[in-house]
Amino acid sequence: MSFTENIRILKTLNGKKISNAYKVFRSYKKSLRNGTSFHAGFPISISFEPTTSCNLRCPECPSGLRNFTRPTGMLEENFFQKTIDELSPHLVYLTFYFQGEPYLNPKFLDMAAYAAKKKIYTATSTNAHFITDETAKKTIESGLHRLIISIDGATQKSYEQYRIGGQLEKVIAGTKKIIEWKKKLKSKTPYVIFQFLVVKPNEHETEEIIKLGNELGVDEVKFKTAQVYDFENGNTLIPETEKFSRYKKNENGKWGIKNKLLNQCWRMWSGCVITWDGLVVPCCFDKDATHKLGDLKSNSFEKVWKSEGYEKFRSSILRSRGEIDICKNCTEGTEVWAES
Repeated sequence: MSFTENIRILKTLNGKKISNAYKVFRSYKKSLRNGTSFHAGFPISISFEPTTSCNLRCPECPSGLRNFTRPTGMLEENFFQKTIDELSPHLVYLTFYFQGEPYLNPKFLDMAAYAAKKKIYTATSTNAHFITDETAKKTIESGLHRLIISIDGATQKSYEQYRIGGQLEKVIAGTKKIIEWKKKLKSKTPYVIFQFLVVKPNEHETEEIIKLGNELGVDEVKFKTAQVYDFENGNTLIPETEKFSRYKKNENGKWGIKNKLLNQCWRMWSGCVITWDGLVVPCCFDKDATHKLGDLKSNSFEKVWKSEGYEKFRSSILRSRGEIDICKNCTEGTEVWAES
């Protein structure tokens, strides 16, 4: 994360948030030492899902493939506000994204504004197909701190091989609108990132995307490794450039993830994901919500966060993380960054 963003996060802090973060960190370190789960405090960061709907059909995305077992729907503003009211005294960072395209939720920017007014650092990720002049202006006015724009190709030919159904010209047009309104409103936010998911069809365009980012005036270009579900025998999406691949070919000819998957995970202590319909799941790798740790429509967040089921899941991470399905594609230590 950039120095500028770190400063903005620091400005959201107060005594209660700092104290909570210290409790969470201490409890995590104690759990690692003892090999059993102990948790104190509340989440430092969460992801809230605006919707599971999406306009694209990306080949390694459950939303794009339309193969969710969970229902498609929109996050309701009242439910969001109620949950944020409970969490805001301790919450530092809020990501408005899990699956789906956030801008498809008509109340998304109103919710972003609500969270920003609560002194929470807010971020989202978008394919930018729905950023019009009006929504660009409202995005700036919402106080959103960080805007990740997925741009997985410097040409339409390479872009559409992963972002199936997408139009690169719309991504560029939406980006221009955001930059224009930042200037018009003399706003330093949101911090705009071009996120380039590196796959074999586009890996030759990394330099071009940095150049494009500079021309448009984005704040940063980020290269991200791609998750593929069927990787053991190789996959046509795995890039040849080693540093951009989440996987490596082993001596037996099979492919495996680079991550050693140690029996530890800071995310299980520091945050979680809340789906559009109120389910609490461990992290962003549980895309189909197979590990349901609670339901906020029937319980308070505190009750879920401190439940016996949650503690059992944290303990399983400390005991045998490599056996947990959603951990087998974890990206920790595999992402590559490049500043524009």
